[in-house]
Parts: sequence; structure tokens; C-alpha cells
Amino acid sequence: MSNNDFCIVIPIKNEEKTIGDILDRCLNLSSNILIVDGHSSDRSLEIVRDKRVPFVFDNNKGKGDALKVGVKNTKQKIIVFIDGDGSHEVEDIPKILEPIRKGEADLVVGSRMLGGSDELHGTFSKFIRNTGNNLLAVLINLKWKTDLTDIENGFRAIKREVFYALKLKSNGFTIEQEMILKCLKLGYRVREVASHEYERKFGNSKLKTSQGFLFLLHFFKEYFF
Repeated sequence: MSNNDFCIVIPIKNEEKTIGDILDRCLNLSSNILIVDGHSSDRSLEIVRDKRVPFVFDNNKGKGDALKVGVKNTKQKIIVFIDGDGSHEVEDIPKILEPIRKGEADLVVGSRMLGGSDELHGTFSKFIRNTGNNLLAVLINLKWKTDLTDIENGFRAIKREVFYALKLKSNGFTIEQEMILKCLKLGYRVREVASHEYERKFGNSKLKTSQGFLFLLHFFKEYFF
């Protein structure tokens, strides 16, 4: 397949320090890029316009809503999601796409556990996130006989038709675990490839450790019901 078979969807909110570099690197791989802006108050959109990359606004409801808005405004068969904070390895996009293009997967996640992460070690907050992610992976693997290692990473690719078949409800960060759980429930193939995660260079993560309880609540709701 050509590079016209996928679109890179990047949700952002106030990422003026990183979005320019990410777009330059993405443009080396494809001209099919869509920014979904969460009503940024900095120069993010000015940079996006300078790069001549199309953008749309989300509904100000969260990351899950931004991903759904992004897919709605694209037409390619495969959607690649990548964050706008510079933590993901843009050059791994072809590796993320490969299992789908080969007919081996419907959803592919870039695994930080296989590729290494600067964000999951060194502080108590990072330890809690790492432990929680590992716990959810273990529960999923026990139930569906899989060998997944990273449930929450936002760097992933999915077939457009599969994204819509999942009928995703989450408007927040829990959309990533919901995506995996519903794929497994419906018999879609989930695969992982190793991808390194870099520490966020500027600003603070929009995902707070205190939201962990909501992650677990949402997970068990999907897991059991």
C-alpha cells in the first residue's frame, strides 16, 4: 500500500513547544495529517497553519472526544494516533502500520514496555502508573489469552472500519483501554510493536495520577460487563 492509505491524527492542546518538530517529522512520512485542537490558548495553531496542516476543533470534552472528532474528519482506511507532546517516536509509524498492512492485525499499539520509557520510572507517580498499566495488562491476558504489555499508550494505529465498529463511548483518556477491551470482546486482532517513549520536554502531562481510580473503574466496567 502507498502512504495514502493512512492518516496521522494528532490531538493537541497548548503544544507550541513541540508540535512544529512533530509535524516536520510526520510530513516526512505522509501528507495526510490532521490536527485536532483542544482550543489552545498558545501559538500551537499558528505553527500548524505555518506548516499548512489542516486542523479541526474538538468539543472540549477530552482526549477521547478529540480522537473521535479526528476520525470523523478523515477518510483513509487506517488511522494513526500520536500525541502532540513529543513523547512518541514518530519514525516508528511505518512499524506501527506494518501488521495492519500485512493483514495480521486490526489494532496495533506501540508498547513502551517493549521499547522502553522515560516516563514510567523514577518517581512515585510514575511507579503508580507503571504498576497500574501492568495490572490491567495481566488481567486482559488472563481473560483473552493474549500477551499484551501496554494498555494505555496513545501511540497506535487502527483500521477505520474497526474504530467505528467499536462504538467507543469514552470522551477522556480511558478511550485507549476501551479500544483494546472492545477489540478483544469483538474478536478483532490486537498486536503490539516496540516503541520508545520519551519524557515530555515541556509543560505538564494532562493525565493526572489522581485519575487512576477512574481508570480502574472504567476498566472493570468494560472488563466484566
